Amino acid sequence: MHPSADQKTAVRTRRRRLLIAAVLVIAAGLAVHLIGSGPAADFSGDALYAALIYLVIAVVFARAAPWVIGVSAIVVCGLIELFQLTGLPGVWAEAFWPVRLVLGVGFDGRDLIAYAVGAALATACDLIAGRRVPR
Repeated sequence: MHPSADQKTAVRTRRRRLLIAAVLVIAAGLAVHLIGSGPAADFSGDALYAALIYLVIAVVFARAAPWVIGVSAIVVCGLIELFQLTGLPGVWAEAFWPVRLVLGVGFDGRDLIAYAVGAALATACDLIAGRRVPR
């Protein structure tokens, strides 16, 4: 069965809102990175990172259930954190510094908690926003 015109419009509207939210999350994350310092800024930055991953997944899979998107965001963030154990992100960041913002450079188990909080908050916001995309 093909989606109706209303369903296509709803998905386009959702994606547009998600992209706007992603831009705002990126701005907040960069502000925390540039202005903040210490454990609170680190935690906030990691939570915002997970929220951004949530939004990216939600844009691609606009009809997916929020809990599926949230769990997927936690898994992706966890895999990226574990990838830091290889040392490759650190090497790549030396050659191209933005890699540090995307992949990080050093494993920290506390980041996993921040990712869970960020993904959970993004999921809650998505649910509160009244996401009503016809299936």
